[in-house]
Parts: sequence; C-alpha cells; structure tokens
Amino acid sequence: MSDLAMEEELAKVRLDRRMLGRILALIRPIRWGIAGVVLIEAVLVSSIFVRPWFIREVVDNGFIGSPGGWTVNRRLVAWMVAGLGVSWLVRFGLAGVSEYLRGSLANRLVNDLRVRVFAHVQRLSARYFDRTKTGRIVSRVDRDVDNLQPLVVHGPPELIATLMRMVGAGILLWLMDPPLFFALLPAVPTLLGAVVLFQRAGTRLSADTNEKKSRVTAHLVESVNGVRILQQTVQEEANHRRYDALLGDLDRSAIRSSFGWGWFPPFTMVLFTVGLGALVLVGGHGVARHELTFGQLTQCVFYVFVFLGPIQELGDLFEKFATGAASAQRVFLLLDTEPEIVDRPGATVLASARGEIAFERVRFAYDPAAARPVIRDLDLAIRAGERLAIVGPTGHGKSTLVQLLTRFYDVQGGRITLDGHDVRDLAQEGLRRHVGVVLQDNVLFSGTVLDNLRLAAPAASDDQLIAAARELGAEEVLERLPHRYATEVGPGGSHLSHGQRQLVCLVRAYLADPAVLVLDEATSAVDIHTEQRIQRALRRLCAGRTAIIIAHRLATIRDADRIAVIRDGTLVESGTHEVLIASGGAYAGLYAAYERGENR
Repeated sequence: MSDLAMEEELAKVRLDRRMLGRILALIRPIRWGIAGVVLIEAVLVSSIFVRPWFIREVVDNGFIGSPGGWTVNRRLVAWMVAGLGVSWLVRFGLAGVSEYLRGSLANRLVNDLRVRVFAHVQRLSARYFDRTKTGRIVSRVDRDVDNLQPLVVHGPPELIATLMRMVGAGILLWLMDPPLFFALLPAVPTLLGAVVLFQRAGTRLSADTNEKKSRVTAHLVESVNGVRILQQTVQEEANHRRYDALLGDLDRSAIRSSFGWGWFPPFTMVLFTVGLGALVLVGGHGVARHELTFGQLTQCVFYVFVFLGPIQELGDLFEKFATGAASAQRVFLLLDTEPEIVDRPGATVLASARGEIAFERVRFAYDPAAARPVIRDLDLAIRAGERLAIVGPTGHGKSTLVQLLTRFYDVQGGRITLDGHDVRDLAQEGLRRHVGVVLQDNVLFSGTVLDNLRLAAPAASDDQLIAAARELGAEEVLERLPHRYATEVGPGGSHLSHGQRQLVCLVRAYLADPAVLVLDEATSAVDIHTEQRIQRALRRLCAGRTAIIIAHRLATIRDADRIAVIRDGTLVESGTHEVLIASGGAYAGLYAAYERGENR
C-alpha cells in the first residue's frame, strides 16, 4: 500500500478532487480583504486603459501638420504627459498597497490554517502516528500549507485582474474597430479550451510531484532522528543510496510536470503572434481606408497587447493553481482524518478519583482482523492505593494494558473501569489527568528542566517546582547539572543522561499528582547507583496512590503489594512475591531465570 493510500485508509475517505467549495470556505474569514485587493486591481486595470488614450491624443492632436511643416501643441502634450505621470503614480502607489494587503492576508490565512492543522494533528489517535511517517505530517503542516498562498490569496485577484484586462480591452477594441475585435475573438475559446486541458493534466502532475516531495521529507526526518542507529550499524551509504533514489523519483516527476506545463507558453505565444498578425492586417487596412486614424491604430496596438498579454500570464497562474490545488487536496485529506478515540456525548468528567481499576474480560488487537489478539479475555482488579507489579515475557501485552487504560486505544471486547466508570464513558482529558504514566523512554521538550516540570503544573512558581524535586529526593542529581534547574535539556532531553531524564519525568509525574501512577520500565537502562535514587523517588511517588509497575528487572518489584503475571495476553497468576515463589509457577520460573542472569 502506498503512503497516500494509507492516508486515505486512515481518513476513511478518498482524496477530495472537488476543491472549490472548501477553498471558498477557507477564504471566507478574509473575503473582505480579498474584495479590497480586487477593487484595487480594478483601479489599476482602469489606469492601464486610460494610458493609450493619452498617447492617441498626442499622436492625433499633439502634432499639427501644415504646408510649412509640423507644429507641436505644447499645451496638449503637457497635459497628456501629466496625465500619464499621474496614472503611473496611481499604479505604483496602489500596487504597493495591494502587495501589502496580499501579504497580510496570506500570512493570516496560512498561519490560521497551520494552527488549525497543528491542532487537528494533536487530536489524532495513536494509530494514525503508528502508521504515518513523521516527515509526511511535517510536509502537510509546512510545505503544503504554504503552497495554498497563490491558490487562495494571490491567485484570485491576479486572475480577476487578468480577466478584467482581457474583457475591458476586448470591449474597447470592439467599440473602436469591430473588424479587429472579431479577428482576435477566436483566440478566446481556443485559450479557454487549452487552459482546461492543461489545468487537469497539471493538477495530476503536481499531485504526483508533491507526493514524491513528501517521501523525500519523510525519509529525511527519519534519517535525522535515527542518525545514531545508522552510524552504529554502518548503514550510511545504503541510506544515502535510498535517499538518492527518492530524489531521482522526485526529479523525474518534476521534469514530467515541467514538460506538461512547458507546452502552454509556446502555445500562448502562437496565439499572441496570430493576434499581432491580425492587428497588422486588419488595422492597416482600416488606416488605409481612413476608417482609423494613426493615433487610433496606436491606441489599438496597446489594447491588443492588453488583450493578448494575459494569455501568457494565465499559464503561470494556472501552474500555481495546479500546485496549490494538489496541496489543498492533501491538507484537506489530513483534516478529514477523524481521531478514532473520541469522547462520547455527555462524557463524565471526574473531579477526583480513588484509583480503583478493573480489567473485565478485556480483549484487544492492534489489527482488528488479526487471528490472535494481544490481550485475550483478561480479568484483573486493582484496589485503590494498591501497589501492583505486572511482569511477564516481552511482547505478551503488559505495556498494551497501559495504552488501553489511558485510552490511546479502545478495547474491542470487555471493558476497563476507573472507580466503577467505564473509561470510554470518561472525558479523555480528565481520565489522563488522573492516570499518570512514566515510560522507559519519556519525552522531554527543548527548554530548561524547569520548563519541562512546568508542563505538569503551569501555574507553579520556580520555587514550588524546585521544592517538589527536593521532596522527591531528585535534587542530588538535578542540582549537579551545569546550570541546575535552568539547564537546557536539548531536543528530546539529549543533553541529559537516561537517569537524569527519568528523574525529571518522575518529578513531573509527582507535580501532576495523579490518582493512578503507571511506571512502564521506568528503572531500566540505568546504572545501579542511579536506579537506587530512582527507587527512593518511586517509593515517595507511589505513596498514597494506586501504582502499576511494569518491569523486566524483577528486583524492582519485590516490595509490591501484589504481583500479576501476564503471558499471551492473559493473567496466569497473581499474588505476593513470597506466595508466588512458593507456588513454583510462572513467576517462580521468571525469577529463577532473572537470578541466573544476575549471577553470570
């Protein structure tokens, strides 16, 4: 399945080729600004039509022939030159105003749309991000949104101004010399037919080029994020070849697109040349028969250029429109993608929670069509305030339980309850405020340690955040950082060690003060000394709240009130460490294997 086909599957709709209605809805908030730009363009077009009249007056009446030679009507020439000067001043002044308005409107529309797309992306469910490359999402929010500017802001005024020039020049030519007008008239339907054909082909070619650009961006983002793995596995050259192949596909697509549009300028040049030929033949004939003055012919020359000149401009305009339309289709496809996990009407918002949890006959598979689900008819009750450890082999569904409890995915059978409420009946925001999660690889955002702590307590002062870190016993590590709590953590926390990142995340969870705390491999991949500090922080963090601890390192869960063993997505046994060891079941086998590994 291609990336675009996957996006269509996730959106549950096909790529929308009918853009007009949605684009009109997009520009509705700035419609009066665009109307103002169109009005300015109308004035500018009017100034274009006035200038040939000044020149005609100079040619016909500014120079007076007599038997003694030519005399100049200085007064008339002076007035006509002044009129031309004023028309150019008006054009320059209004053109500047028009450009300012267009830029302002473009920035407003693009920024509003980018914020809208960004907000929509944040609402999408986990499955969308599981199946969509990060680079493709970046491409939609960035380049595709930018490509809409010529389509929805710059394009309409330019197109209207172009059509006004053609129509206005045509009317004036018809009034001055009907034969010349009718000689040029066949160029219009010929041009319109060509525009329709080229526009359809151009949109398709531009869509293909944009798709290839998205693939290049997606691969680039993945390569930057995984550069250490590429270097560690010595795959730089192979990855370079793949990137080069993607660029080759993009080049070929761009060449096809340029080739498709490349026929339009020569075609318009042919129409332009034919029009000039008609002007010479028909206009010259009119002057010879004294039906036109030489000044009127000069005026007609300007009008013919105004009438035929936009033909070439239309090619550039429709190429921009094709690119913008292809980008709009992709942006709207993203906006049409609805989150799978949504709040039910009238969803309950829990003001507080005791932390009592129950998994009742829960069944779940990441692929609903899979023959073997990840979680199979699992029953597990957790008392409020209980400290439960969940253990089991890798890939048997332990972490999936966390995803289901926090509703990043919904169960396909059975139910999960918090304080007796089905989590599907609870508002997601409230549910996730009551259930805090600390993962093995938590994410820190660029900024300082305090900035990351403040995510959990936006209204807290620096002193309150530092006090929380000290209450949790994290100050021994965090206050040794180069700038203590003002230390920049770097992208994703890359400036901190794994243990330092985990301590920041534990303090962040402590500040959030959830009723239920889930620790998913929170102490793995750290040294023994750091693990001891984290264990002390965990004991303080878990006090007075329900705690679910998922761990491979069984030494970290001996002190749990109860241990649940998950295998093949099913609860196979449950009890205290001593009871399970004595029973000689699955947990005893896991613990024995762990001790053998520790003693090697």
